[in-house]
Amino acid sequence: MLHSPAPAHPIPLTRSSINPAEQAPRVTIAASTCCLESLCLPCGPKGQGQNRFDDLVTTKHRIAREGSVYRSGDAFEFLYAVRSGAFKSVGLSRHGDEKVTGFHLPRDMLGLDAISAGRYGYDAVALEDSEVCAIPFAALEVLSFTKPVLQRQLLRMLSSDISRDQGLMLLLGSMTAEQRLAAFLLSLSRRYQRLGFAADRFILRMTREDIGSYLGLALETISRVLSRFQREGLIAVRQREIELRNAGSLRDMVGQ
Repeated sequence: MLHSPAPAHPIPLTRSSINPAEQAPRVTIAASTCCLESLCLPCGPKGQGQNRFDDLVTTKHRIAREGSVYRSGDAFEFLYAVRSGAFKSVGLSRHGDEKVTGFHLPRDMLGLDAISAGRYGYDAVALEDSEVCAIPFAALEVLSFTKPVLQRQLLRMLSSDISRDQGLMLLLGSMTAEQRLAAFLLSLSRRYQRLGFAADRFILRMTREDIGSYLGLALETISRVLSRFQREGLIAVRQREIELRNAGSLRDMVGQ
Protein backbone atom coordinates (compact mmCIF):
# COMPACT_ATOMS: atom_id res chain seq x y z
CA MET A 1 0.00 0.00 0.00
CA LEU A 2 1.04 3.59 -0.55
CA HIS A 3 -0.15 4.91 2.79
CA SER A 4 2.24 6.69 5.15
CA PRO A 5 2.03 6.11 8.93
CA ALA A 6 -1.10 7.53 10.51
CA PRO A 7 -0.77 11.10 11.85
CA ALA A 8 -0.36 11.66 15.57
CA HIS A 9 -3.72 13.46 15.73
CA PRO A 10 -6.66 12.03 13.79
CA ILE A 11 -7.98 14.32 11.07
CA PRO A 12 -11.59 13.88 9.94
CA LEU A 13 -12.10 12.59 6.42
CA THR A 14 -14.02 14.93 4.14
CA ARG A 15 -15.86 14.28 0.89
CA SER A 16 -16.34 17.93 -0.05
CA SER A 17 -13.78 20.23 -1.60
CA ILE A 18 -11.52 21.95 0.90
CA ASN A 19 -12.46 25.46 2.01
CA PRO A 20 -9.45 26.66 4.06
CA ALA A 21 -11.47 29.45 5.64
CA GLU A 22 -14.37 27.32 6.86
CA GLN A 23 -13.40 23.71 7.40
CA ALA A 24 -12.15 22.70 10.87
CA PRO A 25 -10.48 21.27 12.81
CA ARG A 26 -7.01 21.35 11.27
CA VAL A 27 -3.66 19.98 12.33
CA THR A 28 -0.95 22.54 11.58
CA ILE A 29 2.54 21.24 10.96
CA ALA A 30 5.86 22.52 9.74
CA ALA A 31 6.78 21.26 6.29
CA SER A 32 10.17 20.09 7.54
CA THR A 33 8.41 17.53 9.74
CA CYS A 34 6.14 16.40 6.90
CA CYS A 35 8.79 15.28 4.41
CA LEU A 36 8.89 11.69 3.25
CA GLU A 37 12.13 11.52 1.25
CA SER A 38 11.55 14.76 -0.65
CA LEU A 39 7.81 14.28 -0.65
CA CYS A 40 7.25 17.53 -2.49
CA LEU A 41 9.95 20.08 -1.76
CA PRO A 42 13.60 19.90 -0.65
CA CYS A 43 13.94 19.93 3.10
CA GLY A 44 16.37 18.88 5.75
CA PRO A 45 18.17 19.97 8.91
CA LYS A 46 19.64 23.42 9.11
CA GLY A 47 23.26 23.82 8.14
CA GLN A 48 23.27 21.13 5.45
CA GLY A 49 22.60 23.43 2.49
CA GLN A 50 18.98 22.32 2.10
CA ASN A 51 15.85 24.35 2.72
CA ARG A 52 13.88 24.21 5.90
CA PHE A 53 10.25 25.22 5.81
CA ASP A 54 9.50 25.68 9.49
CA ASP A 55 8.39 29.23 8.65
CA LEU A 56 6.18 27.99 5.83
CA VAL A 57 3.31 26.47 7.77
CA THR A 58 1.30 23.82 5.97
CA THR A 59 -1.95 22.15 6.87
CA LYS A 60 -2.59 18.46 6.55
CA HIS A 61 -5.93 17.25 5.17
CA ARG A 62 -7.36 13.76 4.88
CA ILE A 63 -9.69 13.33 1.92
CA ALA A 64 -12.15 10.45 1.72
CA ARG A 65 -12.44 8.36 -1.42
CA GLU A 66 -14.34 10.31 -4.12
CA GLY A 67 -13.87 13.53 -2.14
CA SER A 68 -12.14 16.48 -3.78
CA VAL A 69 -9.26 18.69 -2.74
CA TYR A 70 -10.57 21.47 -4.98
CA ARG A 71 -12.97 21.93 -7.87
CA SER A 72 -12.51 23.47 -11.29
CA GLY A 73 -13.02 27.22 -11.02
CA ASP A 74 -12.07 27.51 -7.34
CA ALA A 75 -9.73 30.40 -6.55
CA PHE A 76 -6.10 29.31 -6.39
CA GLU A 77 -4.44 29.73 -2.99
CA PHE A 78 -2.66 26.48 -2.23
CA LEU A 79 -0.52 23.82 -3.82
CA TYR A 80 -1.23 20.38 -2.41
CA ALA A 81 1.45 17.73 -1.96
CA VAL A 82 0.12 14.17 -2.04
CA ARG A 83 1.32 12.55 1.18
CA SER A 84 -0.52 9.24 0.81
CA GLY A 85 -3.19 7.68 -1.37
CA ALA A 86 -3.91 8.66 -4.98
CA PHE A 87 -5.89 11.25 -6.95
CA LYS A 88 -7.17 11.87 -10.44
CA SER A 89 -7.54 15.20 -12.24
CA VAL A 90 -10.88 15.55 -13.99
CA GLY A 91 -11.82 18.22 -16.53
CA LEU A 92 -14.39 18.71 -19.26
CA SER A 93 -13.89 17.86 -22.92
CA ARG A 94 -14.90 20.22 -25.70
CA HIS A 95 -18.23 18.37 -25.83
CA GLY A 96 -18.84 18.84 -22.10
CA ASP A 97 -17.99 15.26 -21.11
CA GLU A 98 -15.84 14.50 -18.06
CA LYS A 99 -12.27 13.65 -18.97
CA VAL A 100 -9.54 12.24 -16.72
CA THR A 101 -6.41 14.25 -17.44
CA GLY A 102 -3.95 12.74 -14.96
CA PHE A 103 -3.28 10.46 -12.01
CA HIS A 104 -1.32 11.58 -8.96
CA LEU A 105 0.57 9.43 -6.47
CA PRO A 106 2.54 10.30 -3.30
CA ARG A 107 5.20 12.99 -3.86
CA ASP A 108 3.17 14.50 -6.70
CA MET A 109 1.96 18.08 -6.46
CA LEU A 110 -1.63 19.13 -7.16
CA GLY A 111 -2.59 22.56 -8.42
CA LEU A 112 0.45 23.52 -10.50
CA ASP A 113 -1.77 24.24 -13.51
CA ALA A 114 -3.52 27.01 -11.56
CA ILE A 115 -0.43 29.17 -10.98
CA SER A 116 -0.91 31.15 -14.19
CA ALA A 117 -4.70 31.42 -14.33
CA GLY A 118 -5.27 32.01 -10.61
CA ARG A 119 -8.01 29.36 -10.58
CA TYR A 120 -7.91 25.59 -10.56
CA GLY A 121 -8.65 24.20 -14.01
CA TYR A 122 -9.59 20.68 -12.92
CA ASP A 123 -11.27 18.76 -10.11
CA ALA A 124 -8.76 16.88 -7.93
CA VAL A 125 -10.63 13.76 -6.78
CA ALA A 126 -9.36 11.11 -4.36
CA LEU A 127 -9.23 7.55 -5.74
CA GLU A 128 -9.02 6.19 -2.18
CA ASP A 129 -8.79 7.63 1.34
CA SER A 130 -5.81 9.95 0.94
CA GLU A 131 -3.85 12.70 2.62
CA VAL A 132 -2.41 15.96 1.30
CA CYS A 133 -0.34 18.80 2.72
CA ALA A 134 -1.52 22.30 1.81
CA ILE A 135 1.21 24.79 0.94
CA PRO A 136 0.16 28.47 0.65
CA PHE A 137 1.52 29.56 -2.71
CA ALA A 138 1.92 33.25 -1.86
CA ALA A 139 4.23 32.44 1.04
CA LEU A 140 6.01 29.79 -1.01
CA GLU A 141 6.63 32.28 -3.82
CA VAL A 142 8.15 34.83 -1.43
CA LEU A 143 10.36 32.19 0.16
CA SER A 144 11.56 30.93 -3.23
CA PHE A 145 13.10 34.33 -3.99
CA THR A 146 15.59 33.82 -1.15
CA LYS A 147 16.05 30.06 -1.53
CA PRO A 148 17.62 29.09 -4.89
CA VAL A 149 17.26 25.37 -4.12
CA LEU A 150 13.54 25.83 -3.61
CA GLN A 151 13.22 27.84 -6.81
CA ARG A 152 14.95 25.10 -8.80
CA GLN A 153 12.66 22.48 -7.26
CA LEU A 154 9.57 24.47 -8.24
CA LEU A 155 10.84 24.70 -11.81
CA ARG A 156 11.55 20.96 -11.80
CA MET A 157 7.99 20.21 -10.70
CA LEU A 158 6.57 22.47 -13.42
CA SER A 159 8.76 20.75 -15.99
CA SER A 160 7.58 17.34 -14.82
CA ASP A 161 3.95 18.45 -15.09
CA ILE A 162 4.50 19.66 -18.66
CA SER A 163 6.23 16.40 -19.56
CA ARG A 164 3.23 14.38 -18.38
CA ASP A 165 0.95 16.48 -20.58
CA GLN A 166 3.21 15.92 -23.57
CA GLY A 167 3.23 12.20 -22.84
CA LEU A 168 -0.56 12.14 -22.88
CA MET A 169 -0.65 13.89 -26.26
CA LEU A 170 1.75 11.27 -27.61
CA LEU A 171 -0.43 8.44 -26.29
CA LEU A 172 -3.59 9.86 -27.83
CA GLY A 173 -2.06 11.03 -31.08
CA SER A 174 0.03 8.22 -32.50
CA MET A 175 -0.42 4.91 -30.65
CA THR A 176 -2.75 1.97 -31.00
CA ALA A 177 -4.93 0.89 -28.09
CA GLU A 178 -2.41 -1.84 -27.21
CA GLN A 179 0.48 0.62 -27.25
CA ARG A 180 -1.39 3.16 -25.15
CA LEU A 181 -2.21 0.64 -22.43
CA ALA A 182 1.30 -0.85 -22.48
CA ALA A 183 2.82 2.63 -22.16
CA PHE A 184 0.44 3.43 -19.29
CA LEU A 185 1.35 0.27 -17.35
CA LEU A 186 5.07 0.89 -17.88
CA SER A 187 4.66 4.48 -16.69
CA LEU A 188 2.93 3.31 -13.51
CA SER A 189 5.69 0.74 -13.02
CA ARG A 190 8.36 3.45 -13.13
CA ARG A 191 6.42 5.71 -10.78
CA TYR A 192 5.93 2.96 -8.20
CA GLN A 193 9.59 2.04 -8.46
CA ARG A 194 10.58 5.65 -7.70
CA LEU A 195 8.39 5.44 -4.60
CA GLY A 196 10.36 2.41 -3.43
CA PHE A 197 7.78 -0.23 -4.35
CA ALA A 198 8.07 -3.22 -6.66
CA ALA A 199 8.18 -2.24 -10.32
CA ASP A 200 6.62 -5.48 -11.54
CA ARG A 201 3.60 -5.75 -9.22
CA PHE A 202 1.27 -2.96 -8.17
CA ILE A 203 -2.35 -2.05 -7.53
CA LEU A 204 -4.39 -0.04 -10.00
CA ARG A 205 -5.84 2.67 -7.77
CA MET A 206 -7.99 3.92 -10.62
CA THR A 207 -10.92 2.12 -12.24
CA ARG A 208 -10.81 0.77 -15.78
CA GLU A 209 -13.29 3.50 -16.71
CA ASP A 210 -10.79 6.10 -15.44
CA ILE A 211 -7.97 4.49 -17.42
CA GLY A 212 -10.12 4.48 -20.54
CA SER A 213 -11.00 8.15 -20.07
CA TYR A 214 -7.33 9.05 -19.61
CA LEU A 215 -6.17 7.07 -22.65
CA GLY A 216 -9.10 7.97 -24.88
CA LEU A 217 -10.34 4.37 -25.05
CA ALA A 218 -13.68 2.71 -24.34
CA LEU A 219 -14.07 0.57 -21.23
CA GLU A 220 -14.62 -2.49 -23.41
CA THR A 221 -11.32 -1.82 -25.19
CA ILE A 222 -9.42 -1.58 -21.91
CA SER A 223 -10.89 -4.90 -20.75
CA ARG A 224 -10.19 -6.57 -24.11
CA VAL A 225 -6.56 -5.43 -24.25
CA LEU A 226 -5.89 -6.43 -20.63
CA SER A 227 -7.32 -9.88 -21.38
CA ARG A 228 -5.15 -10.16 -24.47
CA PHE A 229 -2.01 -9.14 -22.56
CA GLN A 230 -2.84 -11.77 -19.94
CA ARG A 231 -3.40 -14.52 -22.53
CA GLU A 232 -0.06 -13.70 -24.12
CA GLY A 233 1.75 -13.90 -20.78
CA LEU A 234 2.69 -10.21 -20.69
CA ILE A 235 0.82 -9.50 -17.47
CA ALA A 236 -1.19 -11.24 -14.77
CA VAL A 237 -4.38 -9.60 -13.51
CA ARG A 238 -5.91 -10.33 -10.10
CA GLN A 239 -8.80 -7.92 -9.63
CA ARG A 240 -6.90 -4.59 -9.37
CA GLU A 241 -3.47 -6.07 -8.91
CA ILE A 242 -1.25 -6.05 -12.00
CA GLU A 243 1.91 -8.14 -12.36
CA LEU A 244 4.21 -7.33 -15.27
CA ARG A 245 5.53 -10.71 -16.38
CA ASN A 246 7.23 -9.56 -19.57
CA ALA A 247 8.02 -5.87 -19.31
CA GLY A 248 10.56 -6.19 -22.11
CA SER A 249 7.87 -7.14 -24.60
CA LEU A 250 5.69 -4.27 -23.43
CA ARG A 251 8.60 -1.87 -23.96
CA ASP A 252 9.18 -3.30 -27.43
CA MET A 253 5.51 -2.76 -28.18
CA VAL A 254 5.75 0.98 -27.51
CA GLY A 255 9.24 1.38 -28.95
CA GLN A 256 11.05 2.10 -25.68
